Amino acid sequence: MQVISVINQKGGVGKTTSVMNLGAALARAGHQVLLMDLDPQAHLSIAFNRMPDPGDPSVYSLLSGQHQIVDVAQPTNLEDLFIAPTNLDLTGAEQEFASEIGRETLLRDALERLAASDGAPDVVLLDCPPTLGLLSLNALCASDAVIIPVQAEFFALQGMAQLLDVLERVQRRLNPRLQLLGILVGMYSKQRNLSREVVDELRGHFGEVVFSTLIRVNVRLAEAPSHGMTIFEYDAQSAGAADFAAVAAELSERLGLQAPLDQPTEPESAAEPKAEEPAAQPEAAAPEASAEPPVEATAEQA
Repeated sequence: MQVISVINQKGGVGKTTSVMNLGAALARAGHQVLLMDLDPQAHLSIAFNRMPDPGDPSVYSLLSGQHQIVDVAQPTNLEDLFIAPTNLDLTGAEQEFASEIGRETLLRDALERLAASDGAPDVVLLDCPPTLGLLSLNALCASDAVIIPVQAEFFALQGMAQLLDVLERVQRRLNPRLQLLGILVGMYSKQRNLSREVVDELRGHFGEVVFSTLIRVNVRLAEAPSHGMTIFEYDAQSAGAADFAAVAAELSERLGLQAPLDQPTEPESAAEPKAEEPAAQPEAAAPEASAEPPVEATAEQA
């Protein structure tokens, strides 16, 4: 089981979109994937229409020790893709857990128990909040690697120095295995000089750490969550679907994941693909949810 934080303290850079669609792409390739919503805004949970009612099992109750991941995880509409959702209960977690002994390892302890179980997923993707507080620290302490999403805009590098400093300190003091797995560039438009300049600057600073696939400007990616769907369910022929399938293929290679023999390989898109052609409006109805959680459910959960 490999745990990956998708993190950037700058808001609006596509963290939730990346977690949602990378998870879906990996699941479509035959890997079992668990998404965890660590953002008190609960956008990931809302996008999957899985936000728990107050008091129900959630990431908050997981961190507070009331539930295990087996209690919290829920199926999504895609086979092999599951979510540990959150709700507004998580809003006060920073203050509530501030005096807790071992507060920065609450999530790591829960994930270590999951990894030791028979139902452990192949990949866990953590959707981090747009801050570098206790919730993000928990994610970094629990993770094997980090993906940093950025937008191809003027402020792409703003705050990167602070984030990289935090990663280095966590690696040195709390989690020696933590590594920067990749920088994912979104909102890319080949027709804009600024987009090309930002990508050149990022690659000049970080080299091959930047994913070769760039996520193009794509209205379908913005529309899909409002229908409770990933981009693959909403418009599988869109540029957004092609781009996230290609990033997932890169991610699988970097993680050393082996594609199941009975699964088709997703085609990779070019590093700087063509502008998207308009796609037909899809049906809004979501498919039936998968019935099995990623871990062995107990009778008490029913």
